[in-house]
Formats: sequence, C-alpha cells, structure tokens
Amino acid sequence: MAILKPFKGVRPPQKFASEVASRPYDVLNSAEARVEASGNEKSLLHIIKPEINFEAGIDEHEPKVYDKALEMFNMFQSKGWLVQDDKELYYIYAQTMDGRTQYGLVGAAGVADYESGVIKKHELTRPDKEEDRMIHVRVNNANIEPVFFTFRADADLDKLMSDWVNSHDPAYDFTAPDGISHHFWTVDDDATIGRITELFEAIPYTYVADGHHRTAAAALVGDEKKKNNPNHKGTEEYNYFLAVHFPDNQLKIIDYNRVVKDLNGLSKKDFLSKLDENFVVEMKGKDAYRPDSLHNFGMYFDGSWYSMTAKEGRYNDNDPIAVLDVTICSDLILNEILGIENLRTNKRIDFVGGIRGLGELEKRVNSGEMEVAFALYPVSMKQLMDIADSGNIMPPKTTWFEPKLRSGLVIHKLD
Repeated sequence: MAILKPFKGVRPPQKFASEVASRPYDVLNSAEARVEASGNEKSLLHIIKPEINFEAGIDEHEPKVYDKALEMFNMFQSKGWLVQDDKELYYIYAQTMDGRTQYGLVGAAGVADYESGVIKKHELTRPDKEEDRMIHVRVNNANIEPVFFTFRADADLDKLMSDWVNSHDPAYDFTAPDGISHHFWTVDDDATIGRITELFEAIPYTYVADGHHRTAAAALVGDEKKKNNPNHKGTEEYNYFLAVHFPDNQLKIIDYNRVVKDLNGLSKKDFLSKLDENFVVEMKGKDAYRPDSLHNFGMYFDGSWYSMTAKEGRYNDNDPIAVLDVTICSDLILNEILGIENLRTNKRIDFVGGIRGLGELEKRVNSGEMEVAFALYPVSMKQLMDIADSGNIMPPKTTWFEPKLRSGLVIHKLD
C-alpha cells in the first residue's frame, strides 16, 4: 500500500507566490528561462535553471552552476521569499485550465515505494537526465520541484479534499501569465492530516504521470543518503520526496504528435501508395483534421490534411503496447515506410505536444523544416495504468499532460 506523509513545506509567503512560482525546469530551455525570469529576481527559475545567472552559453552541467542553485536557494530563504512551515502539513493544489479544474494532494511519497514497485512507471529514463536531477537534489538537499503522480480515485479522499477546499480559503490563488490559474490550500488540522495518511494507506499503487527523471533522481539520492548514514532508521526525511497526487478521474492526457523531416527517398505518390497498404486514407482538404477515435490518425502532407484509419488485422488489440496508436504509427509508418527505428535517437523525427495545437504541425511542414506531420488520438488514463500494471513500458513521447505543475509553491527539504 502507498506511503504518503505530511512534511514541513518550504514555500513563499502569499504576497510573493505568483512571483516565485515558475514553469518546471524541463519545459523551457536556458534561453527561454532567461527571458521568462528577466526582471523578476524572485523567479524560481534562478534555482531550477541556475545557468541563467551566468553569461549565455555556459555549460549548465558545470559544478559552479549547480552550486549557484544552492546559493540562490539559500538567498531566497534569507530574504524571506521562501519560508518553512512550523509543522508537518499536507497541501491541496488545484489548477484551472479552459474552465476545468483538477485537484491534487501534495505530500511526501516514499522512496521505498519506488524501489518496491508500489510507485509504477510507464516510461524509460535516460541516465544523463537522471544524473542532472540527482546532482540538483543532492546539492540543494531538497526536492525543489514536485513530481506529478496519479492513482485510481478514492471516493473518501475525493470528499475529504472537496470538503476542505469548500470550507477554507486558499493560501494562494493566482493566474499565471499563460492563463492557467493555480489554487493552493494548507491542510493544518491534525485529525484531517491523520485521516489523509490513513486513507492513502489503502491506495494499492500510485503512477508516475509526469516527472520520471525527477522521481528516479529523488529515489536514488534517498538511497545514497541511506547508505551513507550508519545510524539510518528509516524515518529520516530523505526517505521521502515531493509529489502531487491527482485522482485519475480528474486528469486528461492530450495528444503527442510527430513531425518527420523527409520521406526516406520516396516520391509523394509512392509514400501515399504505401500508406494505402495498412490504412484507409481519405483526403480532408485544408482544414485541420483531428483524429476522433482510437486507430484513427490525422496527417498533414503536401498542403492538405488526411484521415488515416488503420485496417483490421494490422495491429494486435490483445497486447497492451501493440494496441496503442503510438505503436501503430511507429510500426506501420515511421519504421516500415520512413525507416525510423529508434524514436529516442533518430534526428529525422521531432515531437510536438498537443498543447501547441494542430496549427503547429502545419507550421513545421509549411516552413520546409519538415515534410509530413502525424496527429495522434491521445492515450487514455486507463491505458496508461494498465500498461504500468502489466510491467510494460510505453513507447517514447506517448503522453502529454496539461496543465503542467507550477514549481515553487512548496519545496521539500531532505533534513
């Protein structure tokens, strides 16, 4: 059963919350972070993207860059931009986007759960990215940013969170520059804190929705500290890491699309002919075509949109991986026709999160940068959890969650 515990969060006073909070480190590059933090000395980007405190072009993996993150973290605390709560609390974090609000429970998840498989994952991680986040956690001795977990909804937890939100004022309530609203409550009643812990003990598994590298890094640092502590008891704060848990019935996965640079030497006519072997292909014209069901794809090619529906017998509905549209696209189009075998390493393909819209696919092709774009029907939460439960791993770039968690609303120290 899942571990969740309250903790003494380090967070901004209400008057600074909107200035401190930032987008997560992995959704913008150094140049974008530099622009976004410009004129805002309180932006958490100075800690999670510490290279922006140096001249442009510095290697973000230099030791002095990581040291700068700690320097900035300490400075934020000394200036009172981040303050630690006096007691261990839970927190409720809600986000509103396009009129829809999702509510998550913020607590400290257990490193032991990650190691035992109670926390399930659906993506592979890259060692270089793990190492980067490990160093960041190690240097700061804190989980500066949360990971994004989900679990199968529990009616009692849903009611508890709803009752708390409806009877208490939020500690933070603001709308970020991107139009997404963020709402944040502290849960400071001892009886309610105890009840949350009790209810969560009945949750059999949790699932990494977004933040596989941060999760792995947090667990590895926790394990390091355990091995380096001859008096380890198992109750130390480093045995836990920062996570926001959203019930699966509140989350929505959006599409994660593909763009390809060339046709692998094929003529336009031959490319379309090869698609006909495995798909029912229909030209839709100039208006963007969004897939409307599983195994249906949109394609933007040569100035027009197409609908493509995979033919019966070309995929395996009884296999949790083979039935995914990302697998069908990879096997029958990217690999078989376009010669792209490894999505992680091939430079001829790129990926576009659905938040950018289908217009971004048109833009990438019309510019001449790409030759063809594929729009995919999004994976469901059930598919994600079924695959994680089966011990399988999804293909790369399968899920895109939106909205992203705002970083800086609360931080978890490891001591």
